[in-house]
Amino acid sequence: MKIHFLGTCAGTEPMPGRKHASIAVESGKNIYWFDAGEGCSYTAHLLGIDLLKVNKVVISHTHMDHVGGLGNLLWNIRKLVIMRKQLPLHGGIEVYLPNMETWEGVMLILKNTEGGFKTDYPINVMPVEEGVLFDDGIMRVTAFPNSHLACLNSPKCLSFSYLIECEGKRLVYSGDVGKYEDLDAVFEECDGLIIETGHFGINTAYEYWKTKKIDRLFFSHNGREILNYPEESQEKVKKYFGDKAIICEDGMSVTL
Repeated sequence: MKIHFLGTCAGTEPMPGRKHASIAVESGKNIYWFDAGEGCSYTAHLLGIDLLKVNKVVISHTHMDHVGGLGNLLWNIRKLVIMRKQLPLHGGIEVYLPNMETWEGVMLILKNTEGGFKTDYPINVMPVEEGVLFDDGIMRVTAFPNSHLACLNSPKCLSFSYLIECEGKRLVYSGDVGKYEDLDAVFEECDGLIIETGHFGINTAYEYWKTKKIDRLFFSHNGREILNYPEESQEKVKKYFGDKAIICEDGMSVTL
């Protein structure tokens, strides 16, 4: 299972060399997208990732730094279909969104582009709800509500973290959380945790990490501490985590 980090910046102003949050998880001929910050499909295409292999797109919450590139991702897939005269490998695309109002806005924009955004393949959108989102025999994804949008115990949650089970591995994608303890419901141990540092520092991550069994830790959705003090942050991560943690950069790919 390969993890491609397409955008590793929190919701800041534009930063050199970093775009907003997005990863793609690749297993065989399947690509599963998690969050779609600005420029995610641009970065992926230039990395040689085949956008026509995109199977499902899963959004953690609909803040702009997580959905700003969603319309462009779908537009680029359609463009490649036209250019290659080839349909998406899996026949269509499924999109999972916590807030369906965002989908209405995305489609309003796309329908006013060339050709009315007509496609010869289905794009099916479904709401994210707590529990198993899908299990297609290759990947199983389970959604867990978190308190990033102060909705942990409300009837309608709009922010989620995800447990990704694939190729015998357990990968947790935090999305944005109100506190790291939101992830307690997701796992006791895992092979990899992609953890946001946009709202918390490395010290806080370390205190949480000590309480869990995590084989590898990937810092993404990086905030001011890492962005403003990259060398000091690298030293701190090495001191606290040894070789168990990585500060992720745009365009980085790792195998789990």
